[in-house]
Amino acid sequence: MKSLLLAAALTTTASVAFAADRYVLDASHSQVVFNYNHLGYSTTFGMFSGFEGEIMFDKEDPASSSVNVSMPTMSMFTGWEQREAHFMSADFFAAEEGDLITFTSTGIEVTGDETAQITGDLTMNDITQSVVLETRLNQAGEFPFGENQGREWAGFDATTTLKRSDFGLGAFAPAVSDEVEVRISLEAMKAE
Repeated sequence: MKSLLLAAALTTTASVAFAADRYVLDASHSQVVFNYNHLGYSTTFGMFSGFEGEIMFDKEDPASSSVNVSMPTMSMFTGWEQREAHFMSADFFAAEEGDLITFTSTGIEVTGDETAQITGDLTMNDITQSVVLETRLNQAGEFPFGENQGREWAGFDATTTLKRSDFGLGAFAPAVSDEVEVRISLEAMKAE
C-alpha cells in the first residue's frame, strides 16, 4: 500500500539541475502533525514521523526547487494505542508493514521572500491526489554547533487541509470531520 509528504519532480534541463543543491531530510527534526474535529466535542491530534527524502533547493531560483518525501503509514502516533490500531484497520488504512505515504512536488509558485505554494502529488492509502502546501522557509544557513557545525542546513514549515474521503479514509464522516488540518515542519541538511 502506498501512502504524505514531499518528492523531486526531476528538473528538465541540465542548467537547472546544476543550480539546485541536494538536501536530505533530518528525520529527527521532521514531522507531520494533523488534527480533526471529533463529533463536535473535541479536536483530536496525531502525528507521523520517520521521514526519508530529499529537497533539491535552488536558493537563487526557488521555483526551480523540488521535494521528494516519504514516511511509514504505521509511524502514526496519536497518544492512544487503540485509536492507532483502529486507524491501521480496514476501517481506514488497512495498513501493512512497509506501506508509505509519499509526496512528490510538481510545481512551486514563489509567493514572497520566504514563502511559496508547493503543488504536488500526495499518495496515501493507494490513492494519489494533487495538494497545495502553503510553505515558509524558516531559515537556511550553516548549522551552529555539534557534529554538523558548519554544514549547510535548511528548515521549512508548511500547512494544508485535506479531505480524508479523497483518499478512501472517510469512515464516520461527516460526524467525524472529513477535513483534516495538516502542519508540517522539517529540517534538511546539504548532502555531502
